[in-house]
Amino acid sequence: MAASIFDSDFMKGCTEFESSTLAELREPIFSDKLLVLMKILSTCRQRTNMKCIIFVNRIIVARSLSSILENMKFLQFWKYHFLAGFHSGLKTMSRKTMKSIVEKFRAGEINLLVATKVGEEGLDIQTCCLVIRFDLPETVSSFIQSRGRARMLQSEYAFLVERGNQSELNLIEDFISDEGRMNKEITCRTSLETFDYSTEESYRVGSTGASINAGHSVSLLHHYCSKLPRDEFFNPKPEFFYFDDLEGTVCRIILPSNAPIHEVVSLPQPSKDKAKKYACLEACKKLHSLGALNDHLLPGQDDDIDEDFSDSDDIEGDSSRGELHAMLIPAALRVPWADTENPVFLHSYFIQLVAIPADRQYQQFGLFVKGPLPGGAGTMELDLHLSRGRIVRSNLIPLGVTEFDAEEIIQAQNFQELCLKIILDRSIFFSDFVSLGESDTSQSLSTFYLLLPMRETNHENEFGVDWNIIRRCLSSPVFHRGVDSIDHSPIHGSSSLILESGPVDTRDILNCLVFTPHNKLFFFVVDILHGPNSESAFPDHKRVNYAEQEFGIHLRYPKQPLLKAKQLFSLHNLLHNRVQENTAPRELEEHFVELPPELCSLKIIGFTKVMGSSLSLLPSIMHRLENLLVAIELKGVFSSAFPEGLEVTENNILEALTTAKCMERFSLERLEVLGDAFLKFAVGRHLFLAHDALDEGQLTWKRSCIVNNSNLRKLAIKRNLQVYIRDEQFDSSQFFALGRPCTVICDDDTETTIHSQLEIENITGGDAAAKRKCSKAHHWLRMKTIADVVEALVGAFIVDSGFKAAIAFLKWIGIEVDFELSQVSKIHSASKSYTSLSKNMHIADLENSIGYKFLHKGLLVQAFVHPSYNKHSEGCYQRLEFLGDAVLDYLITSYLYSVYPKLKPGQLTDLRSASVNNNSLAHVAVSRGFHKYLISGSDSLSDAVNKFVDLSEKCFRKSLSDGPSCPKVLGDLVESCVGAILLDSGFNLNLVWKIMLYLLAPVLNFSTLQLDPIRELQELCQSHNWKLNSSSTRRGEIFSVTVEVNGKDVCSSRSATNLSKKVATRVASEEIFLNLKAKGYKSKRKSMEDVLKSIRKQEATLIGFDEATMESLNPSQLGDLEEHDTSLSAGTLSNLMTTNDKLNHRVDVSFKSSCTQSTPATTPQWHQGETSEGGSSLIDLQMEGMKNKVSAKSHLFELCASNSWNPPFFECINEEGPHHLKLFVYRVRVEVEDAKSTILECYSEPQAKKKAAQDQAAEGALWFLKHQAHQKN
Repeated sequence: MAASIFDSDFMKGCTEFESSTLAELREPIFSDKLLVLMKILSTCRQRTNMKCIIFVNRIIVARSLSSILENMKFLQFWKYHFLAGFHSGLKTMSRKTMKSIVEKFRAGEINLLVATKVGEEGLDIQTCCLVIRFDLPETVSSFIQSRGRARMLQSEYAFLVERGNQSELNLIEDFISDEGRMNKEITCRTSLETFDYSTEESYRVGSTGASINAGHSVSLLHHYCSKLPRDEFFNPKPEFFYFDDLEGTVCRIILPSNAPIHEVVSLPQPSKDKAKKYACLEACKKLHSLGALNDHLLPGQDDDIDEDFSDSDDIEGDSSRGELHAMLIPAALRVPWADTENPVFLHSYFIQLVAIPADRQYQQFGLFVKGPLPGGAGTMELDLHLSRGRIVRSNLIPLGVTEFDAEEIIQAQNFQELCLKIILDRSIFFSDFVSLGESDTSQSLSTFYLLLPMRETNHENEFGVDWNIIRRCLSSPVFHRGVDSIDHSPIHGSSSLILESGPVDTRDILNCLVFTPHNKLFFFVVDILHGPNSESAFPDHKRVNYAEQEFGIHLRYPKQPLLKAKQLFSLHNLLHNRVQENTAPRELEEHFVELPPELCSLKIIGFTKVMGSSLSLLPSIMHRLENLLVAIELKGVFSSAFPEGLEVTENNILEALTTAKCMERFSLERLEVLGDAFLKFAVGRHLFLAHDALDEGQLTWKRSCIVNNSNLRKLAIKRNLQVYIRDEQFDSSQFFALGRPCTVICDDDTETTIHSQLEIENITGGDAAAKRKCSKAHHWLRMKTIADVVEALVGAFIVDSGFKAAIAFLKWIGIEVDFELSQVSKIHSASKSYTSLSKNMHIADLENSIGYKFLHKGLLVQAFVHPSYNKHSEGCYQRLEFLGDAVLDYLITSYLYSVYPKLKPGQLTDLRSASVNNNSLAHVAVSRGFHKYLISGSDSLSDAVNKFVDLSEKCFRKSLSDGPSCPKVLGDLVESCVGAILLDSGFNLNLVWKIMLYLLAPVLNFSTLQLDPIRELQELCQSHNWKLNSSSTRRGEIFSVTVEVNGKDVCSSRSATNLSKKVATRVASEEIFLNLKAKGYKSKRKSMEDVLKSIRKQEATLIGFDEATMESLNPSQLGDLEEHDTSLSAGTLSNLMTTNDKLNHRVDVSFKSSCTQSTPATTPQWHQGETSEGGSSLIDLQMEGMKNKVSAKSHLFELCASNSWNPPFFECINEEGPHHLKLFVYRVRVEVEDAKSTILECYSEPQAKKKAAQDQAAEGALWFLKHQAHQKN
């Protein structure tokens, strides 16, 4: 009923608050209190500079009241907003939003605030002159504070009280009475009676001035603990214990296990209250010194992250707003030649065009520029995709330097202008005269290059400019004013034909371009047909009659031979995959027309169909060349800034700069997925080691501040990366070159006018922004687009070079990700404090389950300590979980990226989410028995875990949707365990990679792949335009969820019950999805199962890892780390040799003597069987080998040192495969000095990683030396 009142004409036309209004709006529509409020506001609106605050007690009242008043037309003078605390649970009310609302109220943009009690303190609005208590204050303090918001002289403070409500009137009288007593007490108090001159101890931060005293430190400590990571089984809060001392009472605080400090003890104080305050103050001091409290003495998360910090594609706001940026034009194409320069020397490149299939011929063209093209641009290869699956393969071939005299340069420029006008601005040729050489390029977006026809010279495989074609085309009458070829005298003989413009020699007509004015089309004349003429049947009537009936044209010479012609091509973007009509390319079926000569007007002599075909390709080729040159320029920026910049390829840089919006056959999206995963890992690792006092939540927050879109955009713009980004589909109408300058001149005065309308259309999703280019090549970029390019460039460095190059790029752009190995050593040492808990678990069994033997057992124990366990003076697994989650995300991304190279980025993300999530990791933890080793202090957690384990065994072969809701702790154990292995191995990612493949093998085979049924059902409904609704009810602890689908000829619903609402929704969704699927309904999107079946899998590869680990460093580099990582016993060495003997691989070994009297070199080879002794599989043996932490390469270095030999020399002798899947072959040379100066050489098989190849070669050397008895015991 209220809604109907709002929508009625009465409300829309009600501009004054009249007595008749009351009759319409009384209860049950509006309460009397609300009507009185409206009357007050209607009266006060007549005053100037009015500002009013209305106080209410509940958030929902604040929102509702603000909305109701805003809909009252007679109150439109007031500009409303509501104000609630940022801890109110409202997603829209952040600290930043609160500040913005208050500032708008202070500035007058808002003049009426509906506020909760959050507005009672701290609002210093000097011009506020009216405060209304819609709800009465609850305390005297609230009464005084809210009244104090009316700061202006002669301001008013009003209570809204129900008539006859004596309790409310008594409450107001009590407030006034209490305030009077307080004022009397203040007036009568003497300065010496009760004032305590002693002041509480305080702590002040010098850099910000923030301070805290002992009294407020208690609430601050509670606030800090409330910000610590928590779950349903753990609520972090401080515990206080008191004991008496000779000098007073001492307070002992036990902080939650995930806080950086565990215990704080106060000095003796005269009371418990003081002891508690001073203990809390001491705790706050320590937390600030460790960085857990920032310099504002707040937890890090209290510094709100802006909305644009999100990394989501769906965010609205700054991340989706367009920003105007110039687009770089490559320098290689911007070098002009002077008008006075004679001769002009230009670097020439032959553009080879090969049709597949060979269904047409192309006029050969050449590219001429002032300077040589850098990098691989001079030999660029490109496939252009035409219709019907046809392809034209193009590549550039450098020809050296070509000399042009002044006249030739003018002719070349005019010819290029001719070509660009006829293929892009052909309407110019509707007239009888077209001027050439008059365009001004001084202010336009011009590139300086020439595209000219080429011909083979007398020398074989040598090409030169075909000046005959150029001069013949330029001789056309249309380019010469005053030259009239029209002659209406009779023509005798067969050497001429009468065209619309007059008689023309047949030699000029053949292979020319003509124009038909009656339909404004252009045609290439390919032949003159001397058989049929205009009086021939066509097909059921004569052309003479057809021309006169359709166009009103009387053919005076119908017996003239017809012209066989083909219409002039329209330009297309040939850089993306055209719609394929057949699976195999088809030869072109060309369509020709037969034209009466009198319908045609001669335009360009010698402009052949073959040349037109080539010209239709050149803009796409040049567009790609420009983009490649931009990528090469950016590579030059990288290489000049850091040495690793040379290692990334220009093709991958181009891919990283090209968005999907360009509609080309590649985009940045796959590289972005890889780069995003590495960025989060690298930043997370750096923060983990640099801030050992921060909890998991603070680490996550700090990482978000670094990797969010807003920060990446800011850093990219500082380095001017935005000018290199390609974010527009190639549009031939926006192709500008020498001879066709951009006509939209953009400068400081016109920029706003040119781009203002485009900005509106760009933000609202219009595509006009992509159809108009200015002289500065401005285009609109979203914040997320710039951030995505940064992540894609990280991915490009990883694919082409590795982690070191990617880290160098991140340091250059302004993201610090370095770390010191001494930080790892510190963690190794600190982990010893956890060994006391090892009695609670069987370490050896757990290591066997993991497949890795820990050198620092404390890390393994820490990985299984839940934060609810507070009987230990150290931390829990949450920090390790943060690190493990980051590295696991990168490893899985690397796995999917390498195994499925054809997988689209969205599919890659879906597959990662569907296969490796908390539920799947929980099943991995249960299958490995990790739950047996969990150390917790919560009985409810243990019960939940045991219940999940029991139910998961029963539901093992059922759908995961039917399974129980898994406790998050189980997935956390897998992640924390991976983090512990990473630390224990000295960041040996190769080792963690192998263990990841071993642990997650059941998940990564995707045999039981199942996408989220809720999402599958949503996509099915979207495909068929069905409505999807769900409803839920709760009875006790049981949720009942009903899912309904309604559409044309479809009406289906299913219900499910579960302790978890989410699980019940998933079960109901899956049932209804399977039901609809059984009826034959399918989503338009290809299922993930079908996608995986259609894609050929490749070998899994850890992409990019090339960092030095602690185990591979020389002892002199390790310092105090040597004790933990490099001491090798003879037993360890023997164990390594025994394990290596069992591995399934082959190593070539040769030895040479440096003495002339030694025996000739031989090359024995070592071959091993497919399985080890006892029939163990290769993977079992590899897992057994992983327990030995020292690599074969490090082992060989130590062996040479112990024998006083020269260090072994490793050399890469061969590289094969594509750049992102390269295989390396390494050779190691060992000088065995006590064996007649023998030189031992061992070769590895091709390996995906250099380190793996080095280790395999080293294994061969160790095997040979062991069997030759050169190894010391």
